[in-house]
Amino acid sequence: MRAEVVTERLAVALHGVRKAFGEVVALDGVDLDVAPGALVAVVGPSGCGKSTLLSLLCGLDSPDAGSVVAPPAALMPQRDALLPWLSALDNAALALRVAGASRAEARAAAHARFAQFGLAGFEGARPAALSGGMRQRVAFLRTLLAGRPLLCLDEPFAALDALTRSQAQAWLAEALAAESRTAVLVTHDVEEAVLLADRIVLMSPRPGRVVSVLDVDIPRPRHRSHHEVVAYRERALAELGMST
Repeated sequence: MRAEVVTERLAVALHGVRKAFGEVVALDGVDLDVAPGALVAVVGPSGCGKSTLLSLLCGLDSPDAGSVVAPPAALMPQRDALLPWLSALDNAALALRVAGASRAEARAAAHARFAQFGLAGFEGARPAALSGGMRQRVAFLRTLLAGRPLLCLDEPFAALDALTRSQAQAWLAEALAAESRTAVLVTHDVEEAVLLADRIVLMSPRPGRVVSVLDVDIPRPRHRSHHEVVAYRERALAELGMST
C-alpha cells in the first residue's frame, strides 16, 4: 500500500515493506522514517534493494507487503538521462514542460537558476559538450524544477571520477541547504553519506533489511578530513561489517 499522507513529524514512512521480483526478494521488512526537510542517505551493497526502495517512494512500483507513505516525488536516476538533441536549458526545463508550462515559461524558470548551479553561459550547449559534473547539475536542476516535495536521488555521482565527484558533493550540499525539500539519497559510498546526510540508513545484502540507523550530528559544511566525519565513516563501515 502506498499513500501520500504527510504529517508535521514525518514526510516519509515505510513500515514492514517487502518487495520481490519472482523468487528474488529485494526488500524484506524494511522500516524507514524521514522527517520533513531532512536528507536521508540509504547505504548498502549492490543488489540490496536501494533502487527498488526509491521506486516505491516515487510510486513507480508497489510493495508486496507493508505500507509506504510519501508525498509526490521527483526521481534523479543514476544516469543523467539528458536528451542529446536538446540544449542544457531545454533539458533542465523539461520537467516544467511535461507539467504543462509553455516553452517560454519553462525556459525562463530554468534560466533563472543556471548561475546558481554554475551553468551560466552553457544554456545553449548540447549534453555532449558538457562535462560529467555539469550534466549532473543540469539533471539535478531538472529534478528540482519538477516542484515535488520529495527528491529521490539514485547514486547520482556514481559515474563521475573522484575529483568531479567531490566537487559535485559540495554543490549538492549547498543546493539542498537552499531548498525546503525532503531528500532520500541512495549511495554505496559511506563517506558521501556522512558528508551529505542528516541520517544514514545502513542496509544488509539482499534481501535488503535495515541493519542500523545513524543520526549524523556534525555541523555543516563538512569536510572528509574532519575527525568527526572519519569517525562516522568508520562506525558506518563497522555496522556494515566492512573493513577500511
